Amino acid sequence: MRTSRFASKPCVAGFTLLELMITVAVIGILASIAIPTYTDYITRSKIIGATTRMGDIRTQMEKYFMDNRSYLAGATCGMQPAIDFYNKDAASDFTMTCPKPTATTYTIQVDGIAARGMGGFSYTVDQANLKKTASLKAGWWGAGNNCWVLKKDGSC
Repeated sequence: MRTSRFASKPCVAGFTLLELMITVAVIGILASIAIPTYTDYITRSKIIGATTRMGDIRTQMEKYFMDNRSYLAGATCGMQPAIDFYNKDAASDFTMTCPKPTATTYTIQVDGIAARGMGGFSYTVDQANLKKTASLKAGWWGAGNNCWVLKKDGSC
C-alpha cells in the first residue's frame, strides 16, 4: 500500500469536553474560597471606617466640652454645626446617632444599614471612651466584648 506524501493524520484543534469541565471545576473551587474571603475583607473595612468616624466625632465632642462645659448643643449632641455628625450620605454604610445626651455624658452609636450589607452591626462609644459592640450579624460573627469587634472570630 502506497501512501501519498500529502496524506497525513488530520490535525484536531480545540479542547475536549473533559478539559473544559476540569477548568470549570478548578475555577469554581477557587471562587468558593476567594469570594467569602473578599466579602469578609470588605465588611471589616466598612466597620473600621465607621469606628474611625466615631473616634473623630468623639474627639470633636471633647473639644466642644472643653469650650462649653457641656455636651448639649441642640440636636447635634455637642457638635458644632460645621461638623457632619448625622452622616446620612448615600455612600455611608452606617447611620450615626447620639441617643439621650446629657450635659456631662453622651453615647455615640452607629448602626449598620441592611440594604448595604451591614444590617445587624451596631457599635457604641461614650464620654469615658468605653467601646462596645452592641450587636453583630447573628450566626457568623463572634460574640460582642467590651471593645469593637472587627473580625468574625470575635477579636477586636
